[in-house]
Amino acid sequence: MSPSNDIALYFGTFNPIHIGHMAMANFIVNEGPTPFLWFVVTPQNPLKPSTGLLPDYQRLELIRRALGDDLRFRVSDVEFKLPKPNYTAYTLMKLTEAYPQHRFWLVMGADNLQNFHKWKNTDYILNHHRILMLPRPGYTPGEWANHSAVTTLNAPQIEVSSTFIRNSIAQGKNIRHFMPDQAFEYLDEMNFFR
Repeated sequence: MSPSNDIALYFGTFNPIHIGHMAMANFIVNEGPTPFLWFVVTPQNPLKPSTGLLPDYQRLELIRRALGDDLRFRVSDVEFKLPKPNYTAYTLMKLTEAYPQHRFWLVMGADNLQNFHKWKNTDYILNHHRILMLPRPGYTPGEWANHSAVTTLNAPQIEVSSTFIRNSIAQGKNIRHFMPDQAFEYLDEMNFFR
């Protein structure tokens, strides 16, 4: 398959999306194995509590606005239609069925790869898909880093988090330049996290 048929999948709750997400996605399509990336919005991460999440479609709309007309990126709501909690292997199966012309790369931080043994159906993921591993400070990916399905991309470390954005808004701070303009304007208009 050519790189144009390969798609990097960036899973997350994106609660909310911020410049760190966008910078990482931009780095991946510039320096990684494929020029295309889909943001897969997760309704509920089975390894994290779901309290404090914005409604699914509002997070999806924030991403749509953040992406604008950049054709390298797309946002997917595939997990909204799947049973909860969502498991990545099942989502990958569904995407492969829906888009058999594509090969999917799972974008994963070293922190998640370190805990990969806790995931469901890891054999399926490793046997049918590729993992694009991004280093994270303080985490070692362990045994999985040497697996033939794993490729390491030495991306820059960006210390902005959705938790920081939410906490700053709750404290009345201006976070305008921590988010893409269109996404910030929607978040501000809707009074999210206040």
